[in-house]
Amino acid sequence: MKLLSLDEVVSVTGLSRSSLAKKRCDGTGPAFFKLGRTIKYAAADVDAWILSRRRTSTWAANDNKQGGIQAA
Repeated sequence: MKLLSLDEVVSVTGLSRSSLAKKRCDGTGPAFFKLGRTIKYAAADVDAWILSRRRTSTWAANDNKQGGIQAA
C-alpha cells in the first residue's frame, strides 16, 4: 500500500491543507490514517475519493449516482 503525505494529497487534489483538515473533521474527504500525530492517505483511497466527485453537470446535485437526478 502506498501512503501519501498531506502535502502530496494537497498537490494531487489542489485543495489546501486547511480544506483537507475540515474534510477530515466532517467526514467528507478521503479516508485517512492517523499514525501518532501524522496524517497519511492511501493513494487508492484518494483516487477513489476523486472519482466519487466526478460530475457530468454543474447543476445536478445527484448526477453521479445511478439513475440520475432523484425526484423529491
